[in-house]
Amino acid sequence: MCGIVGYIGDQQAAPILLDGLAKLEYRGYDSAGLAVRDGDSEIKVVKAKGRLKVLAEKTNGGQALRGCCGIGHTRWATHGEPSETNAHPHHSDDGNVVGVHNGIIENYQELRDKLTRKGYQFYSSTDTEVAVKLIDYYYKKYLGTPVDAINHAMVRIRGSYALAVLFKDYPDEIYVARKDSPMILGVEDGACYLASDVPAILKYTRTVYYIGSMEIGRLQKGKITFYNLDGDEIEKEPTLIEWDAEAAEKAGFEHFMMKEIHEQPKAVTDTINSVVKDGRIDLSQVGLTEEEIRGISQIYIVACGSAYHVGVTAQYVMEDLAKIPVRVELASEFRYRKPLLDEKGLVIIVSQSGETADSLAALREAKSRGIRTLAIVNVVGSSIAREADNVFYTLAGPEIAVATTKAYSTQLIASYVLAIEFARVRGMIDGEECGRLLEELSALPDKIQRILEDKERIQWFAAKQAAARDIFFIGRGIDYAICLEGSLKMKEISYIHSEAYAAGELKHGTISLIEDGTLVVGVLTQKELYEKTISNMVECRSRGAYLMGLTSYGNYDIEDTVDFTVYVPKTDAHFAASLAVIPLQLLGYYVSVAKGLDVDKPRNLAKSVTVE
Repeated sequence: MCGIVGYIGDQQAAPILLDGLAKLEYRGYDSAGLAVRDGDSEIKVVKAKGRLKVLAEKTNGGQALRGCCGIGHTRWATHGEPSETNAHPHHSDDGNVVGVHNGIIENYQELRDKLTRKGYQFYSSTDTEVAVKLIDYYYKKYLGTPVDAINHAMVRIRGSYALAVLFKDYPDEIYVARKDSPMILGVEDGACYLASDVPAILKYTRTVYYIGSMEIGRLQKGKITFYNLDGDEIEKEPTLIEWDAEAAEKAGFEHFMMKEIHEQPKAVTDTINSVVKDGRIDLSQVGLTEEEIRGISQIYIVACGSAYHVGVTAQYVMEDLAKIPVRVELASEFRYRKPLLDEKGLVIIVSQSGETADSLAALREAKSRGIRTLAIVNVVGSSIAREADNVFYTLAGPEIAVATTKAYSTQLIASYVLAIEFARVRGMIDGEECGRLLEELSALPDKIQRILEDKERIQWFAAKQAAARDIFFIGRGIDYAICLEGSLKMKEISYIHSEAYAAGELKHGTISLIEDGTLVVGVLTQKELYEKTISNMVECRSRGAYLMGLTSYGNYDIEDTVDFTVYVPKTDAHFAASLAVIPLQLLGYYVSVAKGLDVDKPRNLAKSVTVE
């Protein structure tokens, strides 16, 4: 959840670290801190509770901390309440070791008890302080190198972590270690960088290394050395990041979320063009052959949050087009219910970051059972991308706002493409139908743009909903899947209680919650289910609900039933989610703005959930 950065070079480190942390603040923002040293001088640590701007003010934009080597951290609390004491960096009792950490150390209490018996004292309630002091303990016990000390600590620690550590005896070096939690390292012009995610260092370098799980890195000026768990040096090839650095900036928009909503036409276009060439789907980069597609007996889609909602949509589309049984699983439940998996099945893991802890664990569970895995991810070289058998990269570019928009939309495109190709290869649709579907697919970006050009009506309507206490989203079939995402967007950034229901389930209890003025949003893009959902909305209206209808152009009779209508362009029914979700993203955004909330950094949430 937390964000870490590091720098060593010839420039002042603190301003660079603050700049990197600003790009990572979406990963956590209840406290932040820096540790900087100038040559052989003492390591200076400054921490602050609250948003990063508090730390920036405390250090005068970093100018008050002199030194060309340092590490930084922005925190999302797991162990220990948000406070300056619990903020990172943490240090050993004598200041010999200073470190920052992203992840969760599951056996921290056991390790803390051990260290207490060895004479260590603890000032915080964090698991990170335990890790730092464990490294210090092994460094002094074996009188070895930092690599030796970190190796011994890694063997004892259970859980996930990305660590960046400074040693008093090694003034011009930063040491890093990783297990499951994300970390990238970069080199440019005699300087080295480290971060939890690409945007933090993209301004400074495009040449990055992905450190593997259970590996250690030693950063010196312009040089990175990698070690395995035995302390042996290992070689790694660099990766060139092709993202545009400016894509991680707001580009004139008030919030990243609105910028990313407007980037969806391009993100969708880029993702389509990556696999649709000359009117045909080309999955050669994904790595699935036609023979392998024909041999798939069952599909299991495993994901969390919005990616799970993509899976719900994909289930409808894949089963209808390709006639393959599809099951959608919550990644956080997948392992624990001991699922029965067909050995000829395909497990599809959907994750924007490629580092989602529960999804990564589900991937490993599937692989341990010998089931083929396919990852749909946005971040090249991420853990899920590296470990899956096949990878479908979405081309959303960097997504900074906590509430996903363009990553969700590109994941939908990936699921459509797989459904169409699976259907064609398995003989469920012919070439003509495949061509028609691809034409509809290619028209989506322009249709999304048309919706964005008419967003002022939604802004007007949203302003009137700022005082709402409860909002219900209802729909059937794919419309229900759309409601799931619309409801999540509303609740996570506006803090209004909202729920999504399959419209036919209302009468089985939920309708008792409808009161005078309760907003009910009905999604009606599926022609064969339109009248049934209208009937459910009428039931709500008779109990005092205020109705918003979201449907396709042409269904103008809906205005006889609802109080406010939003229309989206017509498309093939299978692809309706790509259009209908846009007004719901805008609705959630504008309600949040009307309430004066922090849209990009909603309370209690972080962008990449890298802990269970």
